[in-house]
Amino acid sequence: MTRTTDLSAVVWRKSSYSGQNGGDCLEVGVDHPGAELPVRDSKNPHGPALLVAPHAWQAFITQLKALTHD
Repeated sequence: MTRTTDLSAVVWRKSSYSGQNGGDCLEVGVDHPGAELPVRDSKNPHGPALLVAPHAWQAFITQLKALTHD
């Protein structure tokens, strides 16, 4: 089942690392009223966005931090 969510009013936050190492970066919707966190590719702001459960996003960030601090 496909669900459509209106993300037109979402304010997107880009990582401070954006533009470094080729510019591969994600943007996160910081004020989305829904239960999920919207995430999109910063190089394609009009493309699709993923809606991620908060606990899954936190696990993702925790793993990234662990990988970058090795």
